[in-house]
Amino acid sequence: MAMLEKLKLDRQLSSKEYERRLLTAQLQLRELAFQLYARKRSLVVVYEGWDAAGKGGNIRRVTEKLDPRGYEVLSIAAPAGEDKTHHYLYRFWRRLKPPDEKQVLLFDRSWYGRVLVERVEGFCPEAAWKRAYREINDFERQLSAAGIIIAKFWIHISKQEQLRRFDQRADTAYKRWKLTDEDWRNREKWDQYLEAVEEMLLKTSTLVAPWTVVEGDFKWWARVKCLETLVKTVSKHLNHKPEIR
Repeated sequence: MAMLEKLKLDRQLSSKEYERRLLTAQLQLRELAFQLYARKRSLVVVYEGWDAAGKGGNIRRVTEKLDPRGYEVLSIAAPAGEDKTHHYLYRFWRRLKPPDEKQVLLFDRSWYGRVLVERVEGFCPEAAWKRAYREINDFERQLSAAGIIIAKFWIHISKQEQLRRFDQRADTAYKRWKLTDEDWRNREKWDQYLEAVEEMLLKTSTLVAPWTVVEGDFKWWARVKCLETLVKTVSKHLNHKPEIR
């Protein structure tokens, strides 16, 4: 059985516990973000996951209590223009910011597209995506050596839950724009994507940049897990324990 298929996706929180733990982690992260600013360090957060896994909602809860001057959310699409004439990592390198400008950078999808969508859809040769594991690990080691803290999340949902969310989007006027023909096409290749994700997690979870797999069928659980993981990760790197509120 594949690693992801062993996850307990039924993990839940009560409304009261969700609100308490969410707010506590948000306030702790805000304190840690100030510590990043004071120490001239930065945090790079990578979000990957299935279509409709809840990445956007998760990012909103992470940034909700942060000083808006200190963070940036980067949603980078397929390369175009100048980006298309360079190595695929170029468009990510050039968007990194020094800590005196932004202390927290959140990537809503990232350089891992090379070993996920580009691999499955055939947008790059097999030799290129196989080589990318080493390139990505080297890239992240360089970031870490420069003092950047890296946190990576794969938000995992079941195929049944994804279908439920797709149907909900189709039936809700203000959410309908989120559902595209590409989402349905990707769903048809679920098994191929699952194989790619498993290999990605195995080959790119390193000591300096480990993956955190998040059980995402229940959005409240996923949001709290990501926030608490960020608090724990940054606290460890800065050797600073934020106040418990």
